[in-house]
Amino acid sequence: MAAVSGSLRLQRCVVSPAGRHSASLIFLHGSGDSGQGLKNWIKQVLNQDLAFQHIKIIYPTAPARPYTPMKGGISNVWFDRFKISNDCPEHLESIDVMCQVLTDLINDEVKSGIKKNRILIGGFSMGGCMAMHVAYRNHQDVAGVFALSSFLNKASAVYQALQKRDGALPELFQCHGTADELVLHSWGQETNSALQALGVSTKFHSFPGLFHELSTGELEKLRAWVLAKLPGEMERQKE
Repeated sequence: MAAVSGSLRLQRCVVSPAGRHSASLIFLHGSGDSGQGLKNWIKQVLNQDLAFQHIKIIYPTAPARPYTPMKGGISNVWFDRFKISNDCPEHLESIDVMCQVLTDLINDEVKSGIKKNRILIGGFSMGGCMAMHVAYRNHQDVAGVFALSSFLNKASAVYQALQKRDGALPELFQCHGTADELVLHSWGQETNSALQALGVSTKFHSFPGLFHELSTGELEKLRAWVLAKLPGEMERQKE
């Protein structure tokens, strides 16, 4: 997999801003999905696209690779896992390759004139985990990170990186359903507590009865948080 680094340009689905582009949001899908699939799922939940006046939303698609929890079956995943558990080692080789590929995506936005502190990165499930690796290990100057139904392994490289941190860290926004049976609610809470202890400012929203899925309530909370982190020109003039 190391050969992927530096040579892969991710397929992406984009929702353009209605007005002048002054900020960007990178939204990473969960395992086995695609950028288009996530965009469609959000539209189904909200009955409209998630869209902003000034923020471009980028939904990239993870490359297809063998995925150990599927007994080596090919799937669109950001990285491999030894198993779906918070109590096992991370597959760092595949995570690190994708950190570089997503760095290229962030750099594309910077080259187009968007400052790093006007870029958010996050995702659903595995996508949220990937976003935490990218931001907290490599891009601590982004505007913020969001993770929906996500977790980090107990000995995550993210925690190790933050022990050596220098300066301010991007805020983390998390949502998690209490009825999630794939990624347990407690795994999300433990991730949040561990990051908080390492100096990350966090927001954690629990959704009673919600399974491993998106809901209108969490997407509305996410929308409000995004606008608070990436205000438009009129909002910034009021500050």
